Formats: sequence, structure tokens, C-alpha cells
Amino acid sequence: MTAPSSAPTAAPTTAPPSAPPRTFSSLFEAITSNICSVLLGKKSQVDLAVVCLLAEGHLLIEDVPGVGKTSLAKALAGSIECTWKRVQFTPDMLPGDLIGVSILQRATDSFVFQPGPIFANIVLADEINRASPKTQSALLEAMEERQVSADGTSHPLSRPFMVVATQNPVEHEGTFRLPESQLDRFLMRLSLGYPDRSAELDILGSTTTAAATVRPVVSAAEVRAMIGAVRNVRMASGVKAYLVDLAEASRRHPAFLLGVSPRGTLQLARAAQACAATRGRDFVVPGDVHDVAQAVLAHRVIVRGDAAGRGFTGASAINEILARVPVPEAR
Repeated sequence: MTAPSSAPTAAPTTAPPSAPPRTFSSLFEAITSNICSVLLGKKSQVDLAVVCLLAEGHLLIEDVPGVGKTSLAKALAGSIECTWKRVQFTPDMLPGDLIGVSILQRATDSFVFQPGPIFANIVLADEINRASPKTQSALLEAMEERQVSADGTSHPLSRPFMVVATQNPVEHEGTFRLPESQLDRFLMRLSLGYPDRSAELDILGSTTTAAATVRPVVSAAEVRAMIGAVRNVRMASGVKAYLVDLAEASRRHPAFLLGVSPRGTLQLARAAQACAATRGRDFVVPGDVHDVAQAVLAHRVIVRGDAAGRGFTGASAINEILARVPVPEAR
């Protein structure tokens, strides 16, 4: 008889269970919480910045120096596991510095296109209004068509693709005014403002920087899936009519030389869809439109000189329009 073996029997091996896919809400919370860990006291602006990303729009952050414009842009880019580039705009910057140039290869006696920093998922255009209008216009095709044309050849940009631009107010030294056509390509314009007292005390107590602490919390594939979910958010005919009513009211407003364009109406719809998705709904309600309207519309209008002299601004006029246009009733 053979003695029983004293060697322990190996436990049956089983593959570890795969992690369940994260929900839209959990992914959104992961991104916003990651950004808020370094940008203190600006939760509403952070939420809008991520909504802008999920609506496949571009973001313009305008404010005075030193309030965290670049920190927000860097934290948003750093929260996603994707390619991103930072471009410091200067008065002597050329369009080729942004989109790339063709270089002669002596071995083959042919030109080879060398992509510029625009070929990234997220492009941080820092102090965009310090560059000349010619260089700023080089962004237009990339922002609108998601492609770049060089030497007669079109080069598609990878998705997601987002331009996050920062600028100082136009009355500051060394700045150029962005043309209306370029402003209209930005889905949102945000202003951070000064932090409140408690947030500024927390900033003073922080010993780390945004670049050192922000790590990716979502992948590019997860962001693309979130963008796909936003596209499927439904919008009732009454809400669509409400968007058109808002745009038409801006075109008739006596304080405006230029009202909201059809592109602005379309981008307001996309932002409202993204806002609804972040709140766990697959349909848009008028409250979603109200919450994004200021950021989406205020930079698309031009105020008449006499109205501006009385202190009237695009933001105050948009608030007036939101208060006057009847809100559709739920059915």
C-alpha cells in the first residue's frame, strides 16, 4: 500500500473577477473630485469644465492673472489618461509652431510632415490672446473640423479632442482681442474669480502643486464612452423650441449688435445634454439649460456701445433673457 502524500493539495485556480464598468456618475465624480483637490473653492466652475469636455466642446477661461486659470486647465488634462500638450502663446509665435511643419528628409529627398502640439487629446493654449490673430486663426480648423490641413493634406485629430485656452482680460497690456469667429468656436467661457476667505487660507496651507498631485483617474476610452452616452440624451420638442426662443430673444434685444448664432443654439443643446447626463438623467429639462446658458451664450453676443457705457454686459443681458422667455411646462 502506498502511503498518502503529505504534500499540500493546491487550491483550484480561478481567474480574478473583472472589475465592473464604472457608471457615468462615478466617472464624472472621479474627474471633478480630482480637479477640486487642487483647485479649491471652485466646484461649480469645475463641474462646467467637465460638462464642456463631455459635450465635445472647447473651453475658454478668462480672468485676471493668478486666480488659477492654468491650474484648472492642467488639472483637467492631468485627470485623464490621454495625450496632452501645453502651448505658451507669445507675440512671435507662428502658425507652424502650433500645427507642425514639413521637413525635408535628405535620405529620401522628400518632405515629411512633423506634427505640432495641436496633435494631442487635450491642448492647453495658455494666454491665447497674447499671440497674433494670424496664429490664433490657425486654431479655427482644428477646433471646428477636428483636423489640420498642411501642404494640401488633411490630418485628422484623435478623439477626444479639446482645446482649453486661458486668457487675461483684453484691457490688459500685451493682449489681442479674439475675433468673434474664434470666440464662437468655444463652447463655454468661464471666469474663476477670487477665492473666498476659507479657500484662500486652504491654498496658503497647501504645500503641493497641481502638477505634482493630479494623477489620471479615467481613461480616454472611458471619456469617449461618456461622450457617447451624452449624445443619446433625449431632448423634447418643447425644450428645443425653448432654445430657439432664447436665441431669437438675443437677436431682438436692443442692447446687442450681435445675438446668438445657430451654432450657439446647437452648442447650448449639447451642453444641456451633458449637464443632464451628469445628473443621472437621459433627458433634458429647462433647468439644465439655465445652468449652462450663461457660460455658453454670454461670450457669443456683442453689446452696443451705448449699452456698454451704462454698465450693460453680455452676462447681464443673458440673465435678463432667461428671466423673460417663458419656460416650457413639463408634461
